[in-house]
Amino acid sequence: MQSFTAIQQRTRAIASQTGKKPAIIYALARPEQLDLIVVPPTGIPIYKSIPAAKRETLMQVAANFSSELVNSRNLNTPSYLPASQQLYQWMIAPLEADLKAQGIDTLVFSMDAGLRSLPLAALHDGSQFLVEKYSIGLIPSVNLTDTSYESVKNAEVLAMGASQFIDNQPLPAVPAELNAIASEWKGESFLNQTFTLNNLRSQRTAQAFRIIHLATHGEFKSGAPSNSYIQLSDRRLTLDRVRELGWNQPPKVELLVLSACKTAVGDNDAELGFAGLAVQAGVKSVLASLWYVSDEGTLGLMAEFYHFLKVAPIKAEALRQAQIAMIKGQVRIENGRLILSNLNKELELPPELAQLTNQNLSHPYYWSAFTMIGSPW
Repeated sequence: MQSFTAIQQRTRAIASQTGKKPAIIYALARPEQLDLIVVPPTGIPIYKSIPAAKRETLMQVAANFSSELVNSRNLNTPSYLPASQQLYQWMIAPLEADLKAQGIDTLVFSMDAGLRSLPLAALHDGSQFLVEKYSIGLIPSVNLTDTSYESVKNAEVLAMGASQFIDNQPLPAVPAELNAIASEWKGESFLNQTFTLNNLRSQRTAQAFRIIHLATHGEFKSGAPSNSYIQLSDRRLTLDRVRELGWNQPPKVELLVLSACKTAVGDNDAELGFAGLAVQAGVKSVLASLWYVSDEGTLGLMAEFYHFLKVAPIKAEALRQAQIAMIKGQVRIENGRLILSNLNKELELPPELAQLTNQNLSHPYYWSAFTMIGSPW
């Protein structure tokens, strides 16, 4: 672990550049208690021990929370709330007075195995979600995180995706997702047959895109990085080969967005692949999802995220604003159209999804899987 002094120097630099005030939170699940260490930008680190949250108990509640969130039978119910509120009481409540005193608005978590696939945004204090109060990010470790800051407001986007697959279910909303990005951002867009490894490589070589968006299936599996992959139209790009694309060469890729991807939630080894995704890919930040999210929910969140990315000071704040829009019901489906009421926009859903009449996308299943990994700024 880097010295606290070095970490604080880096977070103070970020605060002065962005106006956002981050704290690093280490959550260590010990057999006898949960240990929380907060490194604020100034002052001494804050240490809290939570004996009630023994590792075994903590992991049971965390597993229950995730399974309640992703159970399709519970989509119109608050069945996740007891576990969500319990986790909040253990992981956030003991720190809140200190976070408030320091004016912290961005939480950057470095988590123990078993906790990295927690949808932190959906932790609930009894009246609101954690993401309604803080921007949130997940880092494998501070040492492995590029903490320099560069605005992406004028970046160009290389957007690629697939809606049809030979051995996977279709993603009918992907064309609309790529169109929504192309309507707001400069860049290039490729769908289905043109979404190949060679094209991905040659497009990025020809032009220094700082944002790469891949709308496709992906899996993060336990064991070696070669077990995890992103599905292109012509092959699976395994995680151990992503570095060969040279995205860490200057000018570095600032943001890789993986929509429609998932990890094996609850598998400690697979979590390492998920948490270390940015590092494995050689990019600064990755936006990816913890479970296989609905096509229409992803379309709504991505449209909002790319809108806010133009105006938010940091990437995690753009994600936060998109998630809040979904919580507030500003993203919903009415009569086969996706309504983005705060953007004064409506997106036509593809025929496969047009039969969806009225659907509320405010349940955390639709938005809390999305996590900013690596640098939140």
